[in-house]
Amino acid sequence: MLNGIHHVAIICSDYARSKKFYTQILKLEVIAENYRAERNSWKLDLALPDGSQLELFSFPDAPERPSYPEARGLRHLAFRVTSLEPVIEHLQHCGIEVEPVRIDEYTGKRFTFFSDPDGLPLELYES
Repeated sequence: MLNGIHHVAIICSDYARSKKFYTQILKLEVIAENYRAERNSWKLDLALPDGSQLELFSFPDAPERPSYPEARGLRHLAFRVTSLEPVIEHLQHCGIEVEPVRIDEYTGKRFTFFSDPDGLPLELYES
C-alpha cells in the first residue's frame, strides 16, 4: 500500500540559517527554490541520495507548536503511493477522515492529507 517516503516538510525559524545547514553542512541537493510572495514564504526543495526529499519552508513569526497552525518543526510526513484511491478507500474503511484530493501547484501531482491518532498531519503523495 505505501511505497516509501516522498518528502518530509520542515518549517524553520531562520530560513538562511536552515538553508545553509541543509545544503552546505548536510550536502542536500537543491531541486527548486521558490519565493511565495502571497505568503511571504520561501519553499526550498532538497534531494536526499535515495530519491526522497526534504521541503524547507519559512513563515514569518511562525509560532512554536506541534501541528496546527503551521509552525517551526515537523510539518507533515508524506508517503509515496502508486494510486491515491485504493489507499483513501482503505483509510476511510478504517474510519479515518481523509481531506479532498488536491493538486501540487509546482509539480501537478495529486495529494491528500489525513492525521495520525495524535493529530500529526500525514500526506499521501501520488507518484
